[in-house]
Amino acid sequence: MSDGQFWLTVEQFARLEPHLPRYARGKPRVDDRCLISGIVHVLKSGGRWADAPAIYGPRKTLYNRFVRCAPKGGWED
Repeated sequence: MSDGQFWLTVEQFARLEPHLPRYARGKPRVDDRCLISGIVHVLKSGGRWADAPAIYGPRKTLYNRFVRCAPKGGWED
């Protein structure tokens, strides 16, 4: 963490990347490493999605990605 922000390391993201969708229709995907780092930041800090630093990407996208993966067990330890 730097400046209170969380960033996945290259090694951590490399382990996650094979589990992410590869092809998406519609709008281009926002950088997955930024989004996942932002989701972890919010979960670790206990803050609100609306208060997530803008550096992680659109706050609504952070929330939507979290909600989409939660029922599949994507955020369990």
